[in-house]
Amino acid sequence: MTLKIHIDEGAPPYEQVRAQISEQARSGVLPVGYRLPTVRGLAESLGLAANTVAKAYRALEADGVIETRGRNGTFVAAAGSAAEREAASAAQAYADRARRLGLGEEEALAAVRDALRAAYGD
Repeated sequence: MTLKIHIDEGAPPYEQVRAQISEQARSGVLPVGYRLPTVRGLAESLGLAANTVAKAYRALEADGVIETRGRNGTFVAAAGSAAEREAASAAQAYADRARRLGLGEEEALAAVRDALRAAYGD
């Protein structure tokens, strides 16, 4: 695992750690099950405070990118399942809101298609 922290960059160091680990897990550079360094170990190697790395790890765990297995360590989680759960939850919330707004199924689907086209650039 290779991380580079740029202090002069606008993003806070914890966000840089979070973003880089998340991207490496998503791209497969860090495979599912990969054991991450300890908070202290990573903080030491990056020249950061342990609290900075701990904050990044907490955010990654909340995002479902990593999982802590007690004293066994911190590992890259099965990102697909966490992402799918989050997407399903967001879809359910959208469906409930669209119905409360009085939109029909076709109108709600059209809004989703438009949003996806805008997000993916299609």
